Amino acid sequence: MNWNKRVRQTHRWVSIAFVVSMIVAFVAIAQEEPAEWLFYLPLLPLTLLLFTGLYLFALPYVVRWRGGRPS
Repeated sequence: MNWNKRVRQTHRWVSIAFVVSMIVAFVAIAQEEPAEWLFYLPLLPLTLLLFTGLYLFALPYVVRWRGGRPS
């Protein structure tokens, strides 16, 4: 599998994990006394989304800078 395809697929799956963790956090807000660690749950997928998103954002510019064709 190509490295760029792997990063793109990881970004997709991590985005699903992020949405699920946000739903869990919003449901926890509705509880009387929510556990505080639930509010930190979305931070890990969000961090991974930041790095994979920055990579995917910069990818076309790096390919063009190197003189290759975008795939």
